[in-house]
Amino acid sequence: MHTMGQHHTSTEQPDQPSAPRTRSLGCDGDHLLRCLQAGSAWLDAHVAAVNALNVFPVPDGDTGTNMSLTMRAALNEAGNKPYRSVSELARVVAHGALMGARGNSGVILSQIMRGFSRALDDLETIGPQELAAAFAEGANTAYKGVMKPVEGTILTVAREAAEAAQRAADAGGDVKEVLAEAVSGAQASLARTPTLLPVLAAAGVVDAGAQGYTYLLEGALRHVLGETIELAAVAATTMAEHLHAVDGDYNYDTQFVILGENLDVDAIREHISSMGDSVLVVGDASTVKVHVHSDFPGKVLDYGISQGQLTAIIIENMQEQYEAFRQEADASATPATPVSSAPLIEPSPHDDGTDTCVIAVVSGEGLERVFESLGVSSIVLGGQTMNPSIQDLLSAVESSSCPQAIVLPNNRNVVLAARQAAELASKKVVVVPTRTIPQGIAALLAYNYQADLTTNAQLMLDASNQVQTAEITRAVRSVQVNGLSIEEGQIIGLLNGDLTDVGSDVATVMRQVLERIGPANYEILTMYYGEDVSSQEAEALAETIHTSYPDLEVEVLNGGQAHYYYILSVE
Repeated sequence: MHTMGQHHTSTEQPDQPSAPRTRSLGCDGDHLLRCLQAGSAWLDAHVAAVNALNVFPVPDGDTGTNMSLTMRAALNEAGNKPYRSVSELARVVAHGALMGARGNSGVILSQIMRGFSRALDDLETIGPQELAAAFAEGANTAYKGVMKPVEGTILTVAREAAEAAQRAADAGGDVKEVLAEAVSGAQASLARTPTLLPVLAAAGVVDAGAQGYTYLLEGALRHVLGETIELAAVAATTMAEHLHAVDGDYNYDTQFVILGENLDVDAIREHISSMGDSVLVVGDASTVKVHVHSDFPGKVLDYGISQGQLTAIIIENMQEQYEAFRQEADASATPATPVSSAPLIEPSPHDDGTDTCVIAVVSGEGLERVFESLGVSSIVLGGQTMNPSIQDLLSAVESSSCPQAIVLPNNRNVVLAARQAAELASKKVVVVPTRTIPQGIAALLAYNYQADLTTNAQLMLDASNQVQTAEITRAVRSVQVNGLSIEEGQIIGLLNGDLTDVGSDVATVMRQVLERIGPANYEILTMYYGEDVSSQEAEALAETIHTSYPDLEVEVLNGGQAHYYYILSVE
């Protein structure tokens, strides 16, 4: 154990007890900031190692990356100004971590920092007991922030590190000793995580979030001990800029809803397809949602009117929209939220006819168009490999024109951030915890323009739970999981988020996943193909599937998503 000073014993009065050892002075705001910077730098140096611990071999918002970006946001908020008070610094850093938190691991880390900050209220400096109490409150706050805490994760390590810190403080340790014992406690707890989570033991790894938190503590201790840590900036992962020219040969994006009786969805889809491209026609006998790119939106509307009553009409000049966005992108180095040009006919019912805006997290140009056509008010760019921050989600909510909002995360690693954004919002927000893109689409199709917020949230949740989601991607690491032996680079299939199949080619794995679903029990299979798949490949595979399951209607749409060859929706 490392000590702060030397032990002094009186030799002039041997009959007297030893004088108390020299104690370190409390840690002030500037010292705490340097400790946090060192911890962040040490984590940055090990981001790849933390990412490699993720049990599932899917391309996702990796734990190390999300924790690193969260710490970066916290320290960017603090800046380089002096902080004499630990309470002032802790408040600033906690706020930055909260707003910049990405992914589940980043949100939990922000909650730890929030509790840490709360324990330091009104303190100028930290002593041993204050530091131990801050660690404990950080762990407690993180536990409270998770609906179903799981042991063997970052939560366990934070709690046991705090317990070790408290034992050191109670034993008379100084600040350095308390921090050292917190690190030792975290390291010991980290080593035990596989005994608490069987999935970790099967994969032969420790918990990724727990490892990331341990690196943060180790970096802080290295700074206190005077060990050098390279503080050079590490390039942060950023989202791809949302900037693309108009697809196809048409200038107008036309969207509307047809209300009627005995509507023939297939016939409407066939006719609309003859009028343009990027066609999406979905619905039932009473309500049909139409989206199409064409040069003659009036003709499209005339046809729609011939089928029933029209509502939710939006017509946008895509070339103007593209030019406006390009100018905005050129004016700012920060990736921007997609902008919409002014509607030419009437505003969206989400903005005018109802009090609720729907905000969705989506990645992929094709999928963005699908969600826009279904009436979302705003899209937050994100999903697999690029989880949006709480700030991204909160900004979308606050900038929406409605007094209340529904958020669709569409990714299991975004749900927690969405819930935190909802708590911070100045307006009423409900998170419908969609964990996949097909769940989000099903939820939107269930949206009722005449219903209130609570009713719509329940309708959307119920609908999202009725859809089966399959995803086909490539393994990014070798691992043993769910009884499968997976090698890096193999094709893998996931069913409702669970890794179920592995093989050497996409078609074989897709067939395996579909067999698990039981296609005979469903009517429609929608295939959203990714950016690495051509339309010809997707259509050929769809034809093969339809030949095998002739009673299953197969639809093919360009999702444009990264990393995932196909996202499948079965209804």
